Amino acid sequence: MLIALGIIAALVTLFVIFIQRNGGFGFPWLQFYVKGKESGFRFRELNVLRHVAVENNLRDPTSLFWSEKTLDRCIRGTIIRFRSQNKETDPGSVEFLNKLFDFRKRVEFNLPKYRIGIKSSRSITPQQQIRINFPGSPVYTAKVVENMRRYMAISYPQGKALPPGFSWERVKINIYFWRPEDAGYRFDSRVLGDYLDRQFPILHIAHSDNLIRAQKRGSIRAPLNATGRLYPLKTIDESTEEAENVGGYRCRFVDISEDGAAVMVGGKAKPGLPIKLQTELQDHVVSMSGVIKGVTYKQNKNLSILHIQARPPSPAMKNTILTYVYGIFNEPERRTAAARA
Repeated sequence: MLIALGIIAALVTLFVIFIQRNGGFGFPWLQFYVKGKESGFRFRELNVLRHVAVENNLRDPTSLFWSEKTLDRCIRGTIIRFRSQNKETDPGSVEFLNKLFDFRKRVEFNLPKYRIGIKSSRSITPQQQIRINFPGSPVYTAKVVENMRRYMAISYPQGKALPPGFSWERVKINIYFWRPEDAGYRFDSRVLGDYLDRQFPILHIAHSDNLIRAQKRGSIRAPLNATGRLYPLKTIDESTEEAENVGGYRCRFVDISEDGAAVMVGGKAKPGLPIKLQTELQDHVVSMSGVIKGVTYKQNKNLSILHIQARPPSPAMKNTILTYVYGIFNEPERRTAAARA
């Protein structure tokens, strides 16, 4: 009997110690795990988030499941703690931060702006860049000038020269565009009017209420106004993340994400080429390699914007990129870059 009581007392003591070390009796254990399961987190992930909530003394630990600001604050606190302990580059620390950033992305993509999208071309905002083609034609670029109730006015399409006397009027066209912080869309339309003879040539195109949300964003992209270097590769398999000290071509970054970037270069460029990019983010050298998936050529400035799909970065490089993307330490700088973009 005494042995049984001793075992029970020992178990109770261990339970109390566990509770005290992992949040205490004031921690909303039941609410935290119920809310976490409702948000789609697994039990193992919830244990990680509980640890983060306790380490950062959160008043409302459940805010981790819906507040990107709370997660940003916790990630910042975690990085500061790792740096003070000289553990930021330890494999365990790198893996832990990777998990936090994965949670951060999940919370971000649960926001309505990523889930709902738009249904009609009437919802497209002015200055939206679009791509146009018709059967047998190459791709032309334009932007929305004005969106009216009966039609949408777009700038005159830029691209390969068309036959003399060609008119866009009554041509059935396919339109594709990427809506910032949302997804890619496509729809079919018809040109209502070709006004090449105006001071500022435009087209009027018919509206569509049948937009197809073709491709959802897989990562968060942040504007970036920074110089960099571009290195052509023979094959993508020869890429590394080692910093290059010589060679390459000058470029300017337009934006960056964990799975790619957009950079501006002089002259024309072709899609399909493997390249390596390098720049600095908050005193860290960032290298990524990938393939040019698309090119936007600005003829009036003789500049090309290259859209690069990158290979998955190493966990440490991913942490460096996402620390900038989410503005963990330098949100004002990121807002400034966004205003310039």
